[in-house]
Amino acid sequence: MAFGRLERANRPAPMSDINMTPLIDVMLVLLVIFMITAPLMSSSLKLELPRTDAGQPNDAPQFISVALDPQGALYIGDDKLDAAAFGARVLEAARKNPKTEVQLRADKAAPYGRVAELIAVLQKAGLTRIGFVTEAAPASPATPAPTAPAAAPAPPK
Repeated sequence: MAFGRLERANRPAPMSDINMTPLIDVMLVLLVIFMITAPLMSSSLKLELPRTDAGQPNDAPQFISVALDPQGALYIGDDKLDAAAFGARVLEAARKNPKTEVQLRADKAAPYGRVAELIAVLQKAGLTRIGFVTEAAPASPATPAPTAPAAAPAPPK
């Protein structure tokens, strides 16, 4: 009887491949967790705020109405102005309140370059809240009539 070590002729080669199955399982579990929790994080907080008579919100935001006719004439409200007077009035409005909204009405026949110049004048003055006003399209027989009235009348001519 020999009391020696048992010799193995073939030693197993070390494993050089990474087992991807556990990694994929973990990634899928994380994906499911994120898919479930993502909608919960974007929900808003429901509050019942107290009612007081102290302060009422201002429902009429401050805005100026600017119009551009097909010939390139500028209007603030119903007043037709030249470029220098227009720039001065816009600058004055921006000094009073930089958050003043501009409601821009441009005729569809007005050149795009002129509209871009008008926007640049407004932004240079400090008025960056610019809204484009359009008319509601007439309802066709196939399209149901809109329930809300049109946003604003056509630009002055």
